[in-house]
Amino acid sequence: MGTPQFAVASLDALITAGCDIVGVVTAPDKPAGRGQKLNESAVKQYAIANGLKVLQPEKLKNPDFLEQLKALKADLQVVVAFRMLPEAVWNMPPKGTINLHASLLPQYRGAAPINWAIINGESESGVTTFFLKHEIDTGDILFTEKVTLSGRETAGELHDWLMNKGAGLLVKTVKGVESGRYSEHPQSQLAEGVELKHAPKIHKEDCLIDWNQPAQSIFNKIRGLSPSPTAYTVFNDKILKIFYAECELTEPGIQPGGFVCDNKNHLKFAAKDGFISVTDIQLEGKKRMDIKEFLRGVKL
Repeated sequence: MGTPQFAVASLDALITAGCDIVGVVTAPDKPAGRGQKLNESAVKQYAIANGLKVLQPEKLKNPDFLEQLKALKADLQVVVAFRMLPEAVWNMPPKGTINLHASLLPQYRGAAPINWAIINGESESGVTTFFLKHEIDTGDILFTEKVTLSGRETAGELHDWLMNKGAGLLVKTVKGVESGRYSEHPQSQLAEGVELKHAPKIHKEDCLIDWNQPAQSIFNKIRGLSPSPTAYTVFNDKILKIFYAECELTEPGIQPGGFVCDNKNHLKFAAKDGFISVTDIQLEGKKRMDIKEFLRGVKL
């Protein structure tokens, strides 16, 4: 069960490992673009190309869908980047339902763990597999794998690392469940005495840069929202998306939000305690470009 590209890597890894995929559940086709042409999920495209049975329920509690799911007689259900399942679904297979989550649980439960780990300046991240239960992302942990962060990667880069790490971890988990060689670790024990950080869905208002914040915090926010949904500021009455920047911890000497520019190589915005020198941007109505290309076409 999955929808975006992140889930395709796991499905491909399971097939490559010789797992018998009796069916794939993914999101319904949705109209997209100017022509509102129906858009198939990445998982559906992969499944069809590999001759797999595809189910696309609008509602997961629909009796017809539940009968179709039951008829597949799956021993185990695997969930990667899908949606919250009702108990009638996750409790159906005899061996249960496992989920791959892109964080080191119990930290960063929620919809956007990759983004928030970078926004908060974490030094490590990772992937976790666990059995589903009633409350979201709280089931007993099966396996984890960590990755070390340098402090410069974007959410897009971490997404790709965890996509591939997660695919391997998922195969390990499925093989473990199949053989019975696994142990379960309650998240409640791991969370004792620890401040838990959460990963809620990111909204547009979360992407607006507050230049009164420390430069390092703004730098982390830009990285954590790149390439999507992208941090932005208002510049000359237009939206300026910032995909990447450099952080300069030096006394700015001007008000936060003010800028300095040499019209050739750099455009720097003042933060509370330094500068953010933008390097990869997109001005409203323009294409995405590096700062030198942008400055060749505009005088500030």
